[in-house]
Amino acid sequence: MQLRKIVEQDYEGWLQLWHGYQEFYKVNLSPELSQLTFLRLLHEKEEMGCFVIEQEQELIGLVHYIFHRSTWTEGNYCYLQDLFVKKDSRSKGLGKQLVEAVYTEAEKQNCSRVYWLTHETNYQARILYDQLADNTGFIQYRKNLG
Repeated sequence: MQLRKIVEQDYEGWLQLWHGYQEFYKVNLSPELSQLTFLRLLHEKEEMGCFVIEQEQELIGLVHYIFHRSTWTEGNYCYLQDLFVKKDSRSKGLGKQLVEAVYTEAEKQNCSRVYWLTHETNYQARILYDQLADNTGFIQYRKNLG
């Protein structure tokens, strides 16, 4: 198994995982948006990135992260936006490895915080998240525009 940053040749494998993630959260993003997302993840000037786990030339896990400014610190925060491991590869510590890879990358970028959201009914993931970070108790409010 190899944990590494995504490369251009990973598109098809990444797309399969990305569709699995969307299916889990019951959303369906357009092919154009998925392609744009992949290109952003690759581009050096974008403040976002992706780690994948590869096993026997197949991608089995991914994590997307975004660096952004904060009014509360001089340095950036890191938002861990998406985390997904194929169903048959779960409960092997891969999610933890992906989160910890983001922690390491955020430290390299002098971020003061890594944070993420998950659905309250995502019980299996929350068991892991409770081991890796603090539940701050905040509630998300959202207003979709456009």
